[in-house]
Amino acid sequence: MEKEKLIIMKGIRKKFGAVVALDGVDFDVGHGEVVGLVGDNGAGKSTLVKILTGVYQPDEGEILLDGKKVAFESPTEARNAGIEAVHQYGGVVDTLDIARNFFIGREIVRKWGPFKFLDLKKMREESLKMVKKVGIQLRSEDALAATLSGGQRQAISIGRAMYFKARLVILDEPTNHLSIKEVDTVLDFVREIKKQGTSVIFVTHNIYHVYDVADRLVVLDRAKKIAEFMKTEVTPEDVIDTIRYGTVSRKSLRKE
Repeated sequence: MEKEKLIIMKGIRKKFGAVVALDGVDFDVGHGEVVGLVGDNGAGKSTLVKILTGVYQPDEGEILLDGKKVAFESPTEARNAGIEAVHQYGGVVDTLDIARNFFIGREIVRKWGPFKFLDLKKMREESLKMVKKVGIQLRSEDALAATLSGGQRQAISIGRAMYFKARLVILDEPTNHLSIKEVDTVLDFVREIKKQGTSVIFVTHNIYHVYDVADRLVVLDRAKKIAEFMKTEVTPEDVIDTIRYGTVSRKSLRKE
């Protein structure tokens, strides 16, 4: 029997005015699985993950987490359920240092009588420990996020998800505008969090990047799911052709 899925989204529909963003999309993620969510601009990828993370609510459809129906009203609710989103450019605040970015919204506090204060020392120790674990080299431990490279910013957000033991990490275009070395670092992070049993949704236009780490690929086109492949069934070029032509060419699929 197939192991219970971590996330199941059934018949998800979403409209913005007259624009249909999602039209009855089914999508699921297994435990410890990396799923590539791919498609052209306007396909519905971002809307789907924003519904999963509570940014939007679906007009129709349902979401199951470990087989139980859920309805996240906000990203905070999704985060509390173990779903962490890492957005393009890392979702960090330029004017804050690494520790404050790492614990933003979940700051460590200490009590002194009836008062509560940020435990900046503890936050700094814990964030730097995780930064070293994910292999970021910093010129200064007090560096503001504005001074970090794209790869370092992504690493902080991924490290934050690892620290707070996310069950599902959603990476939204994580390799955009990164150098070759930084792309390799991000892909290594994906492999590492998968080893820890964390599931990943990798949203991207770059098929070659996601193909390298994905177990399965789901293709959206104009608000609908048009294809779903195990990576062993296809080449990157097959997936690209599916996106380009909006249909699956079975002749191009790899024969087992």
